[in-house]
Amino acid sequence: MSIVTVQLGQCGNQIGHEVFSALCSDIRGTHGLCSKKENESYCDSCKERFFCEEESGVPVARAVLVDMEPKVISQTLSMAARSGHWKYNSHSHFCQKQGSGNNWANGYSVHGPRHKEAIMNLVQKEAEKCDRLGGFFTMMSMAGGTGSGLGAFVTQCLRDAFPTSFILNHVIWPYGTGEVIVQNYNSVLTLSHLYQSSDALLVHENDVIHKICAQLMNIKQISFRDVNQVIAHQLGSVFQPTHTVGEGSGYSRNPLGDLMETLVPHPEFKLLGLRNIPQMPENSLAYSTFSWPGLIKHLRQMLIANAKMEEGIDWQVRPPQHGSSIPSTNKPLHFNTSIANLVILRGKDVHGVDLGSFQDPSLYTSWLNPRDAFSAWKTPRAFNKYEKSASLVSNSQFLLKPLDSIVGKAWNMFASKAYLHQYTKFGIQEEDFLDCFTTLEQVISSYTNL
Repeated sequence: MSIVTVQLGQCGNQIGHEVFSALCSDIRGTHGLCSKKENESYCDSCKERFFCEEESGVPVARAVLVDMEPKVISQTLSMAARSGHWKYNSHSHFCQKQGSGNNWANGYSVHGPRHKEAIMNLVQKEAEKCDRLGGFFTMMSMAGGTGSGLGAFVTQCLRDAFPTSFILNHVIWPYGTGEVIVQNYNSVLTLSHLYQSSDALLVHENDVIHKICAQLMNIKQISFRDVNQVIAHQLGSVFQPTHTVGEGSGYSRNPLGDLMETLVPHPEFKLLGLRNIPQMPENSLAYSTFSWPGLIKHLRQMLIANAKMEEGIDWQVRPPQHGSSIPSTNKPLHFNTSIANLVILRGKDVHGVDLGSFQDPSLYTSWLNPRDAFSAWKTPRAFNKYEKSASLVSNSQFLLKPLDSIVGKAWNMFASKAYLHQYTKFGIQEEDFLDCFTTLEQVISSYTNL
């Protein structure tokens, strides 16, 4: 099944480009470390998912690019075309001359309704090119105006136009120190609106990825491109084809559907976090060896202790003793409770890996059977030059702290009515803000009480 990607705003378009580049370099690499037949079905499955073939033989990304200013889109289109390995469809983009000025209300209330028809026509055309449409994958940031405001509007339109398709929003969480003075307002408005119309939100935090670039990738002067390449690598490690257990020999048909089925058992809980190990500069790969038990041990402790990367994990954190009926308030400090987890393994000897430690009932909330709460996908095909790699997609308390912090900061500004006039002039009233705060307070409370 095919996925249509919708890239929104500067951030969404730049990350989208890196994702397609990563997918493409992965399927072009001869480093599959698996049988020729396995490699062929892997590449075919990836192409069906993310690209359509043209007569020229160059894969064309199944994507719609949207931004309110032309610069980033024209850069993105030409960079893809110059690579020679893949390109965007030259008609699948929409841009205007002036941006949204980092104002959510401008993107949502002005640009959205004004350009709805043109944008949705492009989406409809891409969807019609798919033999089987698996769903939509939107990419956006929460801090600015176009990605967040227009992104929330377009997501609602997707939900109305394709009521039975899966929609996964990939959201970039802003730097804590701030890029935009009103980023907390924009974030609260974006998250609460996406919560109404999306099936799940897959979140990357800029601060975390920045740390990975500095500490694991050893990059001295970190650029947005470096950050985006790490994000693209992590997304590729989830969305490239795998065998979901019990599927026999074929690659998974519908990645978005499989992801929702395994990770989102209840519509109140749809925040997904992503961890991927190992991560290192490409030139170090040749000198590194990894064992599956070591990778799995690290990944499990990252889950329990809510560690963002494999360095600096707190190994003291332990799950509560199973059977001791502790009320949720007395849980061991820093312990991260999960609703559902998915582990994806790629590379050599994956089929013998023991994942029993992820099925421990004490990791999960009491209202789900641990057997239903944990899933594993595997493929012997290595990913992006890594002989062995493991990813964890988790619906857990990963995002509770950052969410609480953003809502708190936005509320403090709202209480003193700071910058509100910039939103009211585009029709977003105080009541709308209050509704959004209420939605997110409910989400925080649900995750806290796991």
